[in-house]
Amino acid sequence: MPVYELRFMKIAIANDVAMAAEALRRVVASTQEHQVLWIARTGLEAVRMCEGNRPDLILMDLNMPEMDGVEATRLIMEQSPCAILVVTGRPQDNVNQVFRALGAGALDVTATPVLQGQVGGDSELLAKIKTIGKLIRHSAEAPPPRQVPASIERSEGQVTTLVAIGASTGGPSAVAKVLSGWTAPPGCAIVVVQHIDETFASHFAKWLDDQLDMPVRVIADGDELVAGTVLIAKTNDHLLLDQNYRLSYDAAPREYVYRPSVDVFFNCVAQHWRGDAIGVLLTGMGRDGGDGLLAMRRAGKTTIAQDQASSAVYGMPRAAAELDAAQQILPLDRIGANLRSRLGAKLNNGWEPSPNI
Repeated sequence: MPVYELRFMKIAIANDVAMAAEALRRVVASTQEHQVLWIARTGLEAVRMCEGNRPDLILMDLNMPEMDGVEATRLIMEQSPCAILVVTGRPQDNVNQVFRALGAGALDVTATPVLQGQVGGDSELLAKIKTIGKLIRHSAEAPPPRQVPASIERSEGQVTTLVAIGASTGGPSAVAKVLSGWTAPPGCAIVVVQHIDETFASHFAKWLDDQLDMPVRVIADGDELVAGTVLIAKTNDHLLLDQNYRLSYDAAPREYVYRPSVDVFFNCVAQHWRGDAIGVLLTGMGRDGGDGLLAMRRAGKTTIAQDQASSAVYGMPRAAAELDAAQQILPLDRIGANLRSRLGAKLNNGWEPSPNI
């Protein structure tokens, strides 16, 4: 089903640097499709203005007086939720703040055009706005399952169990919370498909590696699963698992707004993976992952979705709940414990999983 773009959006700007705010205003105005609703000079002002005049999208800076963009994002998502795109100077130099903002509910991040000093900054920002317009306009239906050759018999080597995690809005901190404080047992590989632009995927992997007791690395085209390691999808193309248990990327379906798509990867796991598998669908806008999680459940795999109360945005887990795709719907702080219990893993301090989890 095609995903239609919201062509007219009311867009707000939160940035205390006059030159940057004006540059953003001009970029938005240049489309002749969107309206600049208001400009806030502090995070606190953005929170207050959003309460009285909620936009479709906020272009949120990180470093502002009175209240920074991270706290402003958190409060807006609690009080007046709307789409938020972090637009800040040199985001690669503010990795911790970026992922705190993404964890608070921001959808994506890009550099402020006037500050990045590169040709094409305006087009990158406009492309992000266009993608978010599609997300707002219509929570996309999942693509049809990929037509792929039937699985062939093959030994899985050292990897016998696969944990597949999908996340979007609010996902970075949710993934960190699920995986923190434990290590995967022997024979278990973990793959994370997080909606994040490829320019920041490596930063996400490095940030997550700093949070966890397990090694984290991005997936190169042609990689195999690695036991005891958290593998991160790293491109704007979709992550695939083939009948030989190799990981690769494919641009198709090109029109699909969620990149990389959780549905595409979950469907691959359902079709090809013959060992034990657990699918986990976390917080996110839209419906990506719901159909894929259902395919995993129908294939006899274990499926878990995050509950509404603990989700930054209850879109993707809601889709799974509506489809009855999740065998369990759990708050975020219980998902990690549930995984540990199912996998028989122990914490480094000798923690034993409770039989009541």
